[in-house]
Amino acid sequence: MTHTTTQLRVNPIACSGHGVCAELLPELITLDEWGYPVIADGGGIPPRLTRTVRRAVTDCPALALRLTRRGNSEVTQMSAPAGTGKLGT
Repeated sequence: MTHTTTQLRVNPIACSGHGVCAELLPELITLDEWGYPVIADGGGIPPRLTRTVRRAVTDCPALALRLTRRGNSEVTQMSAPAGTGKLGT
């Protein structure tokens, strides 16, 4: 049996500290003292926030947010291709 979880991750190199993610997703993201995101709960996504998390990923101006699906033996990263506003794999 394969168990898959989806987690929200931030690429600290790509992030430029706009803070849009924290505005869109205050339930999971706070900003540190320099304005960079800190993701709560190890990036785990409650089902009720899935749609909002996807929006935060696609609306990030620096494209620094990623959704990562982790199965028993596989990791798949999903990100928003530049300019599309839609998640791809």
